[in-house]
Amino acid sequence: MKSIKEIYRIGRGPSSSHTMGPEAAARMFLLEFPSCEKYKVILYGSLAKTGVGHGTDRVLREVFAPRDVEIVLDEHFADIGHPNTMDIFALNGDEVVGKRRVYSVGGGAIKVEGREDAEPPEVYSFKDFAQIKEYCAKENIRIPDMVERFEGAGIWHYLDHVWDTMSSCIKRGIAASGELPGGLGIMRKAGVLFNRRHMDESPETRENRLVCSYAYAVSEENASCGEIVTAPTCGACGVLPAVLRYTADRRGLSDNDILRAIATAGVIGNVIKTNASISGAECGCQAEIGSACSMAAAALAELYGMDIDQIEYAAEVAMEHHLGLTCDPVLGLVQVPCIERNAVAAMRAINAVSLANFLTHTRKISFDLIVETMYQTGRDLSKIYRETSEGGLAKLYKPELNKKSKTEE
Repeated sequence: MKSIKEIYRIGRGPSSSHTMGPEAAARMFLLEFPSCEKYKVILYGSLAKTGVGHGTDRVLREVFAPRDVEIVLDEHFADIGHPNTMDIFALNGDEVVGKRRVYSVGGGAIKVEGREDAEPPEVYSFKDFAQIKEYCAKENIRIPDMVERFEGAGIWHYLDHVWDTMSSCIKRGIAASGELPGGLGIMRKAGVLFNRRHMDESPETRENRLVCSYAYAVSEENASCGEIVTAPTCGACGVLPAVLRYTADRRGLSDNDILRAIATAGVIGNVIKTNASISGAECGCQAEIGSACSMAAAALAELYGMDIDQIEYAAEVAMEHHLGLTCDPVLGLVQVPCIERNAVAAMRAINAVSLANFLTHTRKISFDLIVETMYQTGRDLSKIYRETSEGGLAKLYKPELNKKSKTEE
């Protein structure tokens, strides 16, 4: 497995696979071919079908500016190695002097066809959670201690930056107001949730309100192209910060406690990315929100000091009950149903930990098995439910018929 830094990338939203990945690909290509007369980018698959809504064309023009770049959306070419595939060309006149095929594989990561040397190095000697659990038991250490052994002490400085960025994102999102860009007429709601107490608010209702406000805050910042942390993707970036922020404040936890929880969550995300996918275009939203929910549940279990079997069960429950979740963003925007979905998943992570606290000894399903199941389920999903905006809400919701409501979802 690679570094958990690959799970936590800091960058601008709204999409890790549609904006952060293509941006990284374009910058890499310009380093190779910096002085050509013009450039051309062909986007295939999900990048072509929802690239405009996700801002793929915008970010590519920004990276290539002031150079001349032609962007082509090819929605029909099917002979591609990944649903998020792009070809980049460097031209002098009509002569192609450079070409790269790049796959945006999720979470802002890219793979370059024929360029294995561009792959980040392997950091961990494990492939699945069973091997991690066996190692931790043998060494009598917890998951964060294992992370430090393989990543080095410098990982804590990186994760401190991650947590600082997450916290800043929550603050900005709660303070902001107005309409999100994109044309759906979606108003920001994080501040409303955070500041408006229920008329008869129980502790349970307060928890729900605050956790959801934090998830909305981060997701709305992402939708506004603000700086966020992939956890493991932009579309699912609000789940983990929401659970961590609420728990840290309620229990008075130190930043060191939070960083250890982030490390545990990163390992869970790493296992999923290694053995399945975190790409909505490849496996539907179960790969994004489901993975984020698993990460948040594992992080919370770590904060509560639960043992590794309980951490595994919490992560497994969180993923199991997102199986089959479709990725169907309306107009290709990371707004409906994405923002609300982050809030629901954050609460589900908390519920998964509660179940793990009582029922771990009764479990039948391992985390590794549920990861494999998620991958197979995702591969079986029709492509119209894998970030192409051709099915589900993206097909049935007609924004032009709903312009009267500025507060809808």
